[in-house]
Amino acid sequence: MNWYEKLSKYFPIEEMKSKEHMELLLKEKADVYFKDESEEHVLMYAEFDHFLFIDYVYVAAKTRGQGIGGKLIDKLKKRAKPILLEVEPLQYEDSDSQKRLRFYEKQGFQHAKMIGYNRRSLATAEENPMEILYWAPNGETEEEIFAAMRDMYEQIHTYKDKQLYGESYQESDEVLTFSKDTEKDSIFDTLKENQK
Repeated sequence: MNWYEKLSKYFPIEEMKSKEHMELLLKEKADVYFKDESEEHVLMYAEFDHFLFIDYVYVAAKTRGQGIGGKLIDKLKKRAKPILLEVEPLQYEDSDSQKRLRFYEKQGFQHAKMIGYNRRSLATAEENPMEILYWAPNGETEEEIFAAMRDMYEQIHTYKDKQLYGESYQESDEVLTFSKDTEKDSIFDTLKENQK
């Protein structure tokens, strides 16, 4: 199974970029978009001057719990830049969702409670709300994380979208919102409360 097949079997269709999109990023944005893979994992990420964005991380089921994911995150942390990623909202019936959140919490990630993220999937035409998690080694604020997410969205998610999909993703202003007044509950606190 190649790297794209591994990702597309693990991630829902509404979260997946096309293979052509990722290959174009790897080729035309080779200075910022990278693939790290082995038999046990696939990591797709973007590295900018001031932050990193994990686009996809996959660890083979047979090797989960053996520290591979932690080693991949540690490798990125050594760059001493904020690390951002998207996760689906907590789904109580999905044990993978809960395990994933516990993993990121253990890795020191925080939930961006002031950032809203809701993108329409070009594959399904349905709204796809996501939560933003981040690791802030230098005490970066949620406002700084929000600015980084906008930058990433415009440079990675929407890269040549019209050419690749026949239509464009929404503008970043429609997808990402920031509100100091409407702070959500921490996804990690919600996870802990539901485990009691």
